[in-house]
Amino acid sequence: QVQLVESGGGLVQAGGSLRLSCAASGRPFRSYDMGWFRQAPGKEREFVATITWSHSTYVADSVKGRFTISRDNAKNTVYLQMNSLNSEDTAVYYCAARWDVGTTYYYTQASDFGSWGQGTQVTVSS
Repeated sequence: QVQLVESGGGLVQAGGSLRLSCAASGRPFRSYDMGWFRQAPGKEREFVATITWSHSTYVADSVKGRFTISRDNAKNTVYLQMNSLNSEDTAVYYCAARWDVGTTYYYTQASDFGSWGQGTQVTVSS
């Protein structure tokens, strides 16, 4: 298992930006697919973005063109750059990891990921 700790959440005005970070420890970070999910009050957890062990990325249509996922294996960290935020982006954002080497499949279901962080709150004020 890998341990994950998110940071970077907070309160931002609509149209603003935030960068979330997720620091990993415990196992070789480079062998994990990483994902970001979010959960708004009263809603199910939803997929936001993923980056594979080979650095391929895929983002949800709802955030395409506004959010970017990246990783720095030297720092054992994955990032979510969020621009042009709006009130619908308000949620708790979770980092997730899946051990995977060799595949090129984009995993987008929460059940695909075995390790999770504690979450970081993002609130967008209008």
